[in-house]
Amino acid sequence: MPDAVQQHDVFHYNQAAWDRQARAECEWSRPVDAAAIAEARQGRALARLTPEPLPAGWLDDARGLDVLCLAGGGGQQAPLLAAAGARTTVLDASAEQLARDREVAERESLALRLEQGDMRDLSRFADASFDCVFHPISNLYVPDVAPVWRECHRVLRPGGRLLASFYNPAVFVADRDPALLEQGLIRPRFSIPYADPAHLSEAELAAKRTKGEALVFGHSLAELIGGQTAAGFLIAGFHEDWQPRPRFLIDRYLPTFIATWALKPA
Repeated sequence: MPDAVQQHDVFHYNQAAWDRQARAECEWSRPVDAAAIAEARQGRALARLTPEPLPAGWLDDARGLDVLCLAGGGGQQAPLLAAAGARTTVLDASAEQLARDREVAERESLALRLEQGDMRDLSRFADASFDCVFHPISNLYVPDVAPVWRECHRVLRPGGRLLASFYNPAVFVADRDPALLEQGLIRPRFSIPYADPAHLSEAELAAKRTKGEALVFGHSLAELIGGQTAAGFLIAGFHEDWQPRPRFLIDRYLPTFIATWALKPA
């Protein structure tokens, strides 16, 4: 097993990686501005799971709802949910990501509960604590997504909704050689489910560590969607979205963002 995983488990390794990315002000660590908060205060749920706004009916009115923004720190989604009138809790592994939420909450006088922890362990929350779990793309940072779905189901009230997003597993299949990209070629290299520690060479893992990148895991659709139904959810909505700034060649040919609305039966 690679030395990065021997010395730290995945949670702590990725926690440190996200602290570094937040300090570097990556795309998901740039707090929303006052104009966005003002618009959300007009009753619009502006928080997003994918680049596009939420589909109609998914969360049209957040006022009065108890919402858990799960692994969604960074000063973006949780403050928008709070400004839209939800009683919002945000849980994230990274203290630096939570610091961005705190920054917006203090700047805009928002009531926002901040919790640092692992998305796979929500034991600090009682059963049936929330009306909605808002889970933007983040479960690619855990090796097994099944505990996430089970915990989401437990903490939701009957009739509650899980709004989640993740990448289409096709994103993880191709060789990432820049020369192939220049030639417009997609060469399959990896199988699904994908895992950085299992699929990358020592040199490739070392390059990720040097760049401060987190370890990622490409879960199958059976784990991502079937896992929700196995946890007791009913799928009430499905949405696909395009990557506005393609990083991989596959992003140009199919919508690589997926979002689901899952319902806990009443």
